[in-house]
Amino acid sequence: MLHFTINDVAVEVTDKGASLMDVLREQLGICSVKDGCSPQGQCGCCTVWVDGKPRVSCVTPARRVAGRAITTIEGLEATERAAWAEAFCGSGASQCGFCTPGIIMRLAGLRKQHTKSQHTATPSPDVDGINNALAAHLCRCTGWRTILNAWDCFEAGLENNGGGAKDAKAGLGNQIEAGTKHSSAKRDWATASERAQLEGGTPQTVGPQVALGQAGFAADAAPDNALVALLNGQGRWVVGETLSEARALAGRIQGRRTPVAHKMPLEFPEGDWAVRLRTSWVEPAYLETDAAWCVPGAEPASPLANGGAFGGKTISPVGEVARSLANTHGRAVRVLWSREDTVRFGPKRPPVAIGIASDGYGVMRVARTAEIAEAVAAVAPQLQIEEADVAGPPTSCALRGAGWVEAAVALSALGATEQGADERWFSSPGGGQATAQWHNGKLQVRVRCGVVLDEVVLRSYCVGAAHMAYSWVTSEALCVDTTGEVHDLTVRSFGIVSAAKMPPVEVEIEPSQSRPVNGSDAVFTAVAAETWRAGGYLADWPTGELASDGLKHYPSTP
Repeated sequence: MLHFTINDVAVEVTDKGASLMDVLREQLGICSVKDGCSPQGQCGCCTVWVDGKPRVSCVTPARRVAGRAITTIEGLEATERAAWAEAFCGSGASQCGFCTPGIIMRLAGLRKQHTKSQHTATPSPDVDGINNALAAHLCRCTGWRTILNAWDCFEAGLENNGGGAKDAKAGLGNQIEAGTKHSSAKRDWATASERAQLEGGTPQTVGPQVALGQAGFAADAAPDNALVALLNGQGRWVVGETLSEARALAGRIQGRRTPVAHKMPLEFPEGDWAVRLRTSWVEPAYLETDAAWCVPGAEPASPLANGGAFGGKTISPVGEVARSLANTHGRAVRVLWSREDTVRFGPKRPPVAIGIASDGYGVMRVARTAEIAEAVAAVAPQLQIEEADVAGPPTSCALRGAGWVEAAVALSALGATEQGADERWFSSPGGGQATAQWHNGKLQVRVRCGVVLDEVVLRSYCVGAAHMAYSWVTSEALCVDTTGEVHDLTVRSFGIVSAAKMPPVEVEIEPSQSRPVNGSDAVFTAVAAETWRAGGYLADWPTGELASDGLKHYPSTP
């Protein structure tokens, strides 16, 4: 037996060689601790305190914490926990809420480290200090900058409430005022959720409780006696009484990142092109891996939970698998994909190779994907579509802007220059419009999408879309061999830009009384185009990192 304390309560658990995360989730039912990397210590979603210091629990053997004090987000002092939840909600630093409990534990630990005593606080860390703390984490939704703003909101709230932090620095963003102005008491959660659904494509809960991990994720909500189903190495489902038993039956060793560089899967179409653009396989990289559960004769829990996974879960099989296994076994069954499963079997953004002549006509070669031709034709009817059979993971047109964004970005290069460009507005098929420009090392974004509904939610999605676009153009690709096998199987191998490398993003919302529509897809397009321009229109993506001023410092041509 192992003995330690959880949130100041002494507990005793059986030593089964499990990780601390598994003990917390599976034996003690503490589901604010999330599993995003299955488990490899790479995403930070499972961060807790061990003797007051942040630690990722998925790679910490439970036996190593015997006799020690464990603190989860539930163990923070109630007013502090509420203040963090309010700060994250008020600054838009939490969307689906999956990664947020771990990030809050990291930031709360950082603040604790910088506090000398109960009554005296040292100056708060600067941007670099907070980014260094966030290096242990991944957040796909919010674009990092809103998390920096949440730190500011928390510190400002303490100061306003007489809680110390008199030397709190206020230079991380322009959201301190917004974070206090848009407090929970002044927001309409129905309209906030309406805006979130427009941006994410699926129903989403908005509120302070989401930042605490209470958004109803399927892996958290299964009945206590549910069987657990996992895929084995042959792609077959194995079922165990517990997660540990199912893992033993599956007998899998998690894959790692390959040292082999990725190769472009498509050749450019033949022709004398004024503009060329080519992309590789790209992983949507949502952090909550696919999960569902079902009881016999009932409907399965949705794997979408509190977020749309950027379109990546719309064809997930786990719900139907849960239904089938529950009916077969006559018991509730919880079905889980590991991180490796999402990479091997989840849909990817289809690779493209585009050539455009100076008159705007051209050819777009794309990995064969259902409905991709129709998606491109909606914004670029002048492009001829050539679908190619390419060995690789499945692709989906449901992923954010798949196909039409690449076409719009490629067309935007006609007549543009590397030194600068006139303001270019991009429209999404849904009706949103956006423009983006680099200015003094910052991405300045303007967006038009009708009635705002909730400014915090809209701004959060726009910043998140800017991060996704910037990361896609400069850094993201998967290594897929000629047989179609994916070799980059961890969250750190996808190339997602970290907090420290994400440039500041300023969002200006131009409200109107027209019907509210999605705005973040247009922002995604505009930032991708502007990042590509600033990088010198290199034909192959990812192009590599930009300098701190947002530019590549060598000449190139489209």
